[in-house]
Amino acid sequence: MTPDLVTKVESLKNMLVSRATSGFVDDAAYRQLRRELLAVARLKDKLPRFVETCRSLDEFWGVIKPMFAHYAERREYLRDQFHPVLAMLEAEAHTPGDEAASAVLTVVSSAHVQDAWRKALERRATDPEGAITAARTLLESVCKHVLDEAGVGNDDKDDLPKLYRKAAEQLNLAPNQHTEQLFRQILGGCQTVVEGLGALRNQLSDAHGKGKGGVKPASCHAELAVNLAGTMATFLIQTQVARSKK
Repeated sequence: MTPDLVTKVESLKNMLVSRATSGFVDDAAYRQLRRELLAVARLKDKLPRFVETCRSLDEFWGVIKPMFAHYAERREYLRDQFHPVLAMLEAEAHTPGDEAASAVLTVVSSAHVQDAWRKALERRATDPEGAITAARTLLESVCKHVLDEAGVGNDDKDDLPKLYRKAAEQLNLAPNQHTEQLFRQILGGCQTVVEGLGALRNQLSDAHGKGKGGVKPASCHAELAVNLAGTMATFLIQTQVARSKK
């Protein structure tokens, strides 16, 4: 979805640049594209304010005309106004692993898994705390999905590490289920990653209140959490599918 949004936002910007420099633009096309983009929740607060307030190109002309006397100034202004939203979308579109993980996680027969992955991707660039929470929720949902498919119950009070250990045992992914040292090491590393994501969420997400000295996560922390959660979630689902085919 993101590459398509980049194209649409670029098109909207170009429409406004053309109108600001006395070019011809189809007002109906502007109105339609504006409605589509404002309907995307994560874009509404990132698009320039005048996109929300100017329902037509004539209204936009009334805003931009008195602001700058020269076309070059208007072009530069619009470029700067659209830069934050385009930078966000382009960052989303070029994050390694998203496409492969989405191919697996968006077709899982669990609305909870699909919703958590969508939220993690959408919030990663703009809401690091929310993205970290969604990453944790994604793994919890995948573990519960694995257990449900195996007919194994789980306690709502189980934390992420406990849920993962239960799911891993069902999929023969627990380190103690293998004798080869290499497999034990790799699977032990997977368990450590999951435990680390649980701790990261407790420390940096928006799931808990913070005091004066609370640490605020950066986008790189969210990027790490979402990428790790997506990789582990995909690994669990693909293992489950492979075992079900045997």
